[in-house]
Amino acid sequence: MNFIDKTIAFVSPQRALKREAARAKLSIMRQFTNSGYSHSGASRKKKSMQGWDSTSRSPQEDIGNNVQLLRERSRDLYMSGGIAAGAIKKNQSNVLGSGLSLKSQLNHRMLGITPEAAKEWEEKTEFEFELWATSKVDNTGLKDFYDSQRIMLTGWLLNGDSLSVTKYVDRPTGLNPYRLRLHLLEADRLCNPDRFNGYSPVFAAFGDGYTEYVDLTNGGTIQNGVETDESGKVVAYWISNKHPNSFLPTRKPIDWARVAAHNPVSGLPNVMFIMDAERAEQYRGVPYLAPVIEQVKQMNRYAEAEIAAAIINSFFTAFITVDGPKNEMPLGQSIADEDQVQGLSPEDRLASYEMGPGTINVLGEGESVDFGDPKHPVSGFDSFTKAMAQLAGSSLDMPYEVLLSVFNSSYSASRAALLQAWRAFRDRRDWFAHDFCQPVYETWLFEAVATGRIKAPGFLNDPIKRKLWSQALWVGPSPGQIDPIKEVDAAIKRIDRGFSTHEKETSELTGMDWDSNIEVLRREREMLNNLPPGPAQTVTTARGGEETNANQD
Repeated sequence: MNFIDKTIAFVSPQRALKREAARAKLSIMRQFTNSGYSHSGASRKKKSMQGWDSTSRSPQEDIGNNVQLLRERSRDLYMSGGIAAGAIKKNQSNVLGSGLSLKSQLNHRMLGITPEAAKEWEEKTEFEFELWATSKVDNTGLKDFYDSQRIMLTGWLLNGDSLSVTKYVDRPTGLNPYRLRLHLLEADRLCNPDRFNGYSPVFAAFGDGYTEYVDLTNGGTIQNGVETDESGKVVAYWISNKHPNSFLPTRKPIDWARVAAHNPVSGLPNVMFIMDAERAEQYRGVPYLAPVIEQVKQMNRYAEAEIAAAIINSFFTAFITVDGPKNEMPLGQSIADEDQVQGLSPEDRLASYEMGPGTINVLGEGESVDFGDPKHPVSGFDSFTKAMAQLAGSSLDMPYEVLLSVFNSSYSASRAALLQAWRAFRDRRDWFAHDFCQPVYETWLFEAVATGRIKAPGFLNDPIKRKLWSQALWVGPSPGQIDPIKEVDAAIKRIDRGFSTHEKETSELTGMDWDSNIEVLRREREMLNNLPPGPAQTVTTARGGEETNANQD
């Protein structure tokens, strides 16, 4: 028996129980405060962790209540140019290029048709869809389907999400035999129908008290314009008739329309809502630039300061000090006589001095000029900018070589950077095609079958048949090659060994369709074989110092 146990044995039972309780409480406290991550990432005692405000709440509070400011800052960075604009445009040109093209892919065995019939159906459907897609299909009458893709993708990158409402005109117009139209909307127009209903006394303690969250009497909610039922399923979208932050003079007051998420008859979406969610129960997206907004803004300020310093250092400015009466020409010839201000007070004369190419400033009596030595531009500007671009590229899932379009390393390093970037580009392309291009195609195909322009037995009454008739791929731009010979040789070997197909490699290398290439090549060879023999051409070669003529067909 140790000393503590002996002591407890001679004290009263009450005191012994109290000591045992205190010991148990201390043991529990140590168990929950000094174990596992509490020694590292969850520590509240380490000096390196003190002062870290890591509060996080629901997706609506973390994202929904901040998304408007994130959108505004994201758009401002894009309009200011620099790395932010480069990151957005790199995604535009590589994810979409000139637009994703339809490539119908029927499973003829499941549909019970021959391969020849499937091929004929695919060609006709692709031609019909192209007829609609190349027409002006948006609400403004200015954009075709491929232009609409770029608007939707750019909207997602800048705003975190983008949306398009499906509409139908009264009758087909022009050379477009289809009534389907796409109404592209700015993400800001998807908002709560009445912001005052979202007043929260909790948020009032920290700001204006308004939150984009409204509880409905049926148990559902409206969060940033997205209406959900009691289970959290999206059932409708609330869209304003104009931009809620616009100051443009207009006679119509702002109003909201409730648009059901899906058509109850066809089951097709009424709203194509493009969002890449990062958390469960998240209903509005986060701008692509959100993780690097602060960093990129600081980089822009740093670059502007360096540019301003370089311009100032390039000026050759002279200051003349006079002891007698002030010269009536306080400024040199860089400012015309009629533009110079006469009769300035000493304070105003100080404000009139300026630096410029070849400027001469005449100082008054008792005045002098002192210059600092900013040592700008600094020699490490390039390396610092490169390091910051690497950090930004890591957050944007884009290697800095691609972000800055700088490929000064070896072939292997440059190719590795391109491959890494294209993993992200393909992922975004597949996601965008799944959320926008494919739903638009299925909506168009429903109209085409319903009007009889496309024959698809079982499409309207059998969901399995509809899925089979709607299967398609979306082809976009190819990654390009650093060394085309090596890339083509590798593609040939993959095909020879059965690791890949002609169709896949053609799409990867050139972004073209292998079936179409075969048809064109067959036609070209037939034309070459049917060409009449041409006149003899003389080719001069050197053979042992003698010239020999050779005829070529």
